[in-house]
Amino acid sequence: MTLKALISGPDILLAPGVCDALTALIAEQSKAKAVYLSGAGIAYTRFGRPDIGLVSMAEVADTIALIRDRVTLPLIVDADNGFGNALNVQRTMRVFERAGANALQLEDQTMPKRCGHLDGKTLISATEMAGKVRAAADARSSEETLVIARTDAIAVEGLNAALDRAELYVEAGADVLFIEAPQDRAQLETIASSFSGRIPLMANMVEGGKTPIHGTDDLQSLGFSLVIFPGGVVRAMAKTVGDYYRGLLSTGSNEEFKDRMFDFAGLNEVIGTDKMLVQGDSYGD
Repeated sequence: MTLKALISGPDILLAPGVCDALTALIAEQSKAKAVYLSGAGIAYTRFGRPDIGLVSMAEVADTIALIRDRVTLPLIVDADNGFGNALNVQRTMRVFERAGANALQLEDQTMPKRCGHLDGKTLISATEMAGKVRAAADARSSEETLVIARTDAIAVEGLNAALDRAELYVEAGADVLFIEAPQDRAQLETIASSFSGRIPLMANMVEGGKTPIHGTDDLQSLGFSLVIFPGGVVRAMAKTVGDYYRGLLSTGSNEEFKDRMFDFAGLNEVIGTDKMLVQGDSYGD
């Protein structure tokens, strides 16, 4: 099914966060129906740095292409603020779409942006963001490529201003609406009551973030169509990697950790080594 069909279906779509081709492959093997490429995940894993606008458009495009080369799942991509003005947004749409993105998420933050669950965000004007939404829609080559409009206004201007901005973005042609970082369930309910049934709504679940964690059944009952857990995999990896290194360095062996890791054969099975070697041999002399 296309991403548009999945989001329009009767059940909420859960898109786990991925940061590279390996995590995308494992998500696909785990029966995910779509995945979300997190800009924060790229910053965390490629740079060992926070999500404060350090990732470039080209670096995201490279990651999209590597993921698309490995998996066929619908891919939602965090395009930050489009990496510039409306013309930059159009270039970002063309490049990301060619690389394999099925949806671009655009936000109304200034440059440099920062994680939606960090303090100190600043916004562009609502009219400028509406122009970016229109620019993205005009630049896409397929109507199946979705434009997800995100506003970070709750933390900066309050919930009512965020709702007003969201109305402009819907009018500008957004396919999915994402009002970032609701601070409690009441705000989630207000967002849903304002827009559910008019446009698909996206929710973002960040462990330890501004929004209390809600499960898919609960969010679906409120009226949300799409939920992402964008950075959970990196937080899980970081904790596991720390445990692994501390154990290795304190004991001088992996023995105590072996039940929490793949052995050589196990990882080769996950990444399909034998199948690729057979395929390579089929082209031999």
